[in-house]
Amino acid sequence: MDIGVISVRYARALLKSAIDQKLDEQVYQEMQLIAKCYVDVPQLRQTIDNPMIAKDKKQILLTTAAGPLASQLTQSFIALVLKEDRENVIQFMANSYITLYRKQKNIIRGKLTTAARVSAETEQKMRQMVESKTQGTVEFETEVDPDIIGGFILEYDTFRMDASVKSKLNTILTQLKK
Repeated sequence: MDIGVISVRYARALLKSAIDQKLDEQVYQEMQLIAKCYVDVPQLRQTIDNPMIAKDKKQILLTTAAGPLASQLTQSFIALVLKEDRENVIQFMANSYITLYRKQKNIIRGKLTTAARVSAETEQKMRQMVESKTQGTVEFETEVDPDIIGGFILEYDTFRMDASVKSKLNTILTQLKK
C-alpha cells in the first residue's frame, strides 16, 4: 500500500473521531503543529524513523510536537500509529488531516506579500475580499518582502495577483528588450 493511501485512511479516521468528540478544531491545530515541527526540525524525522529509539520516547516526542495541551484523542492517535509501526508516515497523516479538515470546513489558504508591513485593517480588507470571492473562510498569512519594492502579491487557492512594482518593472524591461 502506498504512503498516500495509508495517510489519508488514518487521517480520515482521525477526523471522524475528532468530529464525533467535537475536537476537530483542536486536533486540526495539533496536526498543524506536528506538520510544522517536521518542517522546522529536520532531526525529528530522523529520530522518529530510527528503529533503535524506543516507542515510548517517540510517543513523548510526537506528543510534545502536538503542543503543550495535546488532546487525549491526539495522544491516542499517536500511540496507535506507533503500535502499528506507521510512524514513518505520521507527517503525511498530519498533512492529510489538515487537507481533509480544510476541505470539509471550506477553508482556503491565502498569502499576502508586501514590501512593507501593512495595517491590520488592510489585511482584514484583503481577507474579506478573498472570502467574498471564494465563499469560504480564509487562513491568511502575511509576509514582508522588500525585494518586491512596492505593491503586493496576493495568492489564494490557484489564484495569484501580482501587483508588485518589481513585476511591473520586469514587464517594462522585457518589452524594452524586444
